[in-house]
Amino acid sequence: MKLLVVIANYKVAHLTIECLHSLAAEIGQVPGTHVAVCENGTGDDSAQRIQTAIDENGWNSWCTLTTLNTNLGFTGGNNVILRPALASADRPEYVLLLNADTIVHANALRRLVDFMDEHPQVGIAGSRLQYPDGVPQRSAFRFHSVWSEFESSICFGPVSRVLNRWIVAVPVPDRACAVDWVGGACMIVRGAVFDGIGVLDEGYYTHYEDVDFCFNARKAGWAAWYIPESRVTHFVGQSTGLTVKNPKRFPPYFFGARRRYFLKNHGPYYTALADAGLICGLVMWRLQVLLGKRDWTPPHFLYDSIRNSVFITGFKVKDVENPAFAVATKSRSTQSEDSACANKGVK
Repeated sequence: MKLLVVIANYKVAHLTIECLHSLAAEIGQVPGTHVAVCENGTGDDSAQRIQTAIDENGWNSWCTLTTLNTNLGFTGGNNVILRPALASADRPEYVLLLNADTIVHANALRRLVDFMDEHPQVGIAGSRLQYPDGVPQRSAFRFHSVWSEFESSICFGPVSRVLNRWIVAVPVPDRACAVDWVGGACMIVRGAVFDGIGVLDEGYYTHYEDVDFCFNARKAGWAAWYIPESRVTHFVGQSTGLTVKNPKRFPPYFFGARRRYFLKNHGPYYTALADAGLICGLVMWRLQVLLGKRDWTPPHFLYDSIRNSVFITGFKVKDVENPAFAVATKSRSTQSEDSACANKGVK
């Protein structure tokens, strides 16, 4: 197998089917390509709808569907496909992690594969992601740091100019270039990278798993590159609901992922500095809002950042709680309480 494309679907079966339509036109560009879809525990008729689309469109020769009963998150859903594929006799040379809410443009796969073939020292590469109107998204990045946490939260021009070299999202490059990490919405990985660092870290539910993977690949000696000639439309946040146009309160798993990334990769002291930088920047931003600036932050962001910082939660590296497991646990607990009350004759 030359290329394995892995797609984890959660609550976006219609977008997954559109993504497969876009891939259908590109399969022939890279001989030896297979697409594996994981229906990641949506709990409705999503699996049936995707399988019907595969059957009716004649995609069975290059596309297969795996169905889960429980949502394992982005990392778990992808790893369900990755582990057996990497252990198989027909092991893929490359793996493309592709979001379900994407549309692959003409030659996008071929340009990624050609680049990887020509640059054996590169372990990871990412496409240019863009909005449906063609406007490019920031999808080439520097690693997070204490200074980047402060700069991104204070959002003050003079500070950003001084700390420019630490800003995480670099201006959209117009040519291929080396970067620290690329967005996981469309990320090709050389199979050999998994040999050194393993599959995605399931301690993350979603968020920060892509930067974590690229960070550990860098430590293992693998470079990451951004390839703007490969273009992919990304609808952004369709599974999580966290979109630019829908600035709702960030869920606990976002803050848990951020905390895990810093503690796991940089240790407790650096994480404390990063949390302090973020909180101080947000406090200064609130002062700017009081003076008349329009507030860009999600609801309760300062409060949630403090509540989820290491100063409150501690310095132990923890797995991010999977919301699906939390709901199931709460449901079982409620049922047990109801049963106990019934046995005691309590109404």
